[in-house]
Amino acid sequence: MRRQILPVSRLVHLAAAVALLATAVAAAASKPGAVAVNVTGVLSAFPDLADFTRLLASSPVLAELAGRSSLTLLAVPNGNLPQSPSAFAAASGADLADVLRYHVLLEYLAPADLRRLPASGKLVTTLFQTTGRAPADLGAVNVTTAGASLAVVRSPAPFAGSNATVLGAITAVPYNLSVLAVTGLIVPSGFDLAASESRPPAAVNITRVLADARAFNVAASMLEASGVADEFEADERGAGITVFAPTDDAFAGLPAGDRLQSLPADRKAVVLRFHVLHSYYPLGSLESIVNPVQPTLATEFSNAGRFTLNITRSNGSVAIDTGVVQATITRTVFDQNPVAVFAVSKVLLPKEMFTRTDGGDSSIVAATAAASSPPPAATAPQASESARTPPTKLSSPPALRGGGQEDYDKASAPAPSRVAGWWCIALVYLLLLPLRLV
Repeated sequence: MRRQILPVSRLVHLAAAVALLATAVAAAASKPGAVAVNVTGVLSAFPDLADFTRLLASSPVLAELAGRSSLTLLAVPNGNLPQSPSAFAAASGADLADVLRYHVLLEYLAPADLRRLPASGKLVTTLFQTTGRAPADLGAVNVTTAGASLAVVRSPAPFAGSNATVLGAITAVPYNLSVLAVTGLIVPSGFDLAASESRPPAAVNITRVLADARAFNVAASMLEASGVADEFEADERGAGITVFAPTDDAFAGLPAGDRLQSLPADRKAVVLRFHVLHSYYPLGSLESIVNPVQPTLATEFSNAGRFTLNITRSNGSVAIDTGVVQATITRTVFDQNPVAVFAVSKVLLPKEMFTRTDGGDSSIVAATAAASSPPPAATAPQASESARTPPTKLSSPPALRGGGQEDYDKASAPAPSRVAGWWCIALVYLLLLPLRLV
């Protein structure tokens, strides 16, 4: 069969398409990643929030927002601010900066999320909780539905001193910043008037955090009985820790065959360590984590590659897959560098100790004794602090890595470059289609 020679005009078209594709790929490769959200820059587009923006810009709160994402800002319009915000805060025994921190929710809430709130409301941690000056869970706000309004925000204290109604959504940078207008400043309850920002933070007692946060009684009891809590506090030094705490409902939902509570104490300790990453990850860093497979504290007592968690973003939430259980983060319980505590919807059962029999959650059972026995290193003599084996190296959160914001930007590169690539591929296909018909 004689080969046909392509017309010169078609070869020119093909060469032009290839050159266009190469240019698009080069442009996508050189295009910088998404930059951190400039909160005051976003607010400056709304004159009715000018006074609130000035308050934020003149306080130390603005600098604290620089390394964070997945935030909701409760902004107060000019006409709803008191004549002297500082005097208003002082009259309640509060510092204005802490009042502003109370208006920064450490979770991204869009109007659609507010419409799906349960009747009992939702407890959301604020930036004020990170100061360590909020007793119990009074650094959080309770967001509830309220008739025709989107939501009402108030302190979770039994006799909340102030509250505000959400007037509506102002703007959003999807999954990074949601700005909601509220009817006035909200003052947190339970201020410790003797507390000051100069007070050095105390070591975080994870058991106390869980007990104070409510709905974590089982996890707190297991942690206290196991003695593992002391390990957690020791591991707060250095890279910090991230704790995934199952709620009481998560323990109540365990299948009958799991036999978690009947495990020996050393194996329960392995399960508890499996819920902790030896690195501090705020929620935004978990949502943009570079390496989804993360070792846990249980990995450090075992071999590399065992007792790992697969952490990804799914349907707007952070999903955690153990190989046996799929759970999601439901809320931030505590976030104060170097410790982050998140509520999770299920107890994280490691595949090295538990297995499925037919694929459903109800079929999860404890594995055989050989498979579920604790790693050999878990029973080794305790080494001195100076001779302690270094932890397994983790992939640090993008925002906390040595490269700083530049690495975080690369980790969250925008999707438009990929869209441009697909357009170019489609163009080449259309140009090649007539050639196939020759």
